[in-house]
Amino acid sequence: MKLGRREFIKLSATATAVTAFGGLGFNLQPTVARAQLLRLNWAKETTSICCYCSVSCGLIVHTSLEGQGRAINIEGDPDNPISEGSLCAKGASLYQLTENENRMTKILYRAPYSNKWVEAPWDWALDRIAKKVKEARDETFTEKNDQGQVVNRTNGIAHIGSAALDNEECWYLQALMRSLGLVYIEHQARI
Repeated sequence: MKLGRREFIKLSATATAVTAFGGLGFNLQPTVARAQLLRLNWAKETTSICCYCSVSCGLIVHTSLEGQGRAINIEGDPDNPISEGSLCAKGASLYQLTENENRMTKILYRAPYSNKWVEAPWDWALDRIAKKVKEARDETFTEKNDQGQVVNRTNGIAHIGSAALDNEECWYLQALMRSLGLVYIEHQARI
């Protein structure tokens, strides 16, 4: 067998790679992700789903039985048929989303043409949202189209859903939006 210079270099590089990685236990077989369940006898386990995308990866949330019932640990649920205990980087960081001192817990309102935010009570904010929805619906409600057909719709309001909701919650929410006459209903998972 006659080896040229290029063939010799290719063969040498292959032999070097096999020798280098062969002794390290390098394996090209796919690995199986498994959650290591943390058993906390002094915490309550609750199953939930991840709020970041529409995949609905399963979670096990441990909450303390004493005090305020705060989250102690969040991990993947190995019994979930979708993710089988695996979580992406965002799902694995859910604990930081729930237990974060920088998380907004108060209503901040900025009046039109104002340059500063002021704290507002929850009751005031909910009443204002309801009032603005009613105003927009009343101003843009169409009972009949140009052909005289009954349409009962409003084009002045749109709604976008959240992937943090499960199917049943999404169904109830879109039923509420349709009962208001909304036509433009979308969901975050489709965008």
